[in-house]
Amino acid sequence: MVSFEKFVLEDSGPIYMQIIRYIKQGIAAGVIGGQEEVPSRRALSALLGVNPNTIQKAYHLLEEEGIIVSRSGAKSYTCVEDQTVERIRMELLAGDTQAWVKAMKRLGMSKEEAYALADRAWENP
Repeated sequence: MVSFEKFVLEDSGPIYMQIIRYIKQGIAAGVIGGQEEVPSRRALSALLGVNPNTIQKAYHLLEEEGIIVSRSGAKSYTCVEDQTVERIRMELLAGDTQAWVKAMKRLGMSKEEAYALADRAWENP
């Protein structure tokens, strides 16, 4: 079963997007694999203390992407294949990289300064 023990609600961004990102990060990191049961909408709603419609929206979008499969009246499961993992990983990395580049530009850093900062961070995580 996909665990939400480490899920932390943040003040920024819609909750349904935070749930989607949490599941995608788990898949990209290899923590969530294929054919893992995801909590029911009602159970996750109660666990996180959010509206069931929020969970429904997150699950619906994950279903549209083919990341989870749900059947009416049955349990929902992850549907993860190697190409799905790679697609999710690249999507997350591209988004994080874009956010980082925007932050560097807002702070007035040059590309060279940003590269140097990234290089230092890479060597000393």
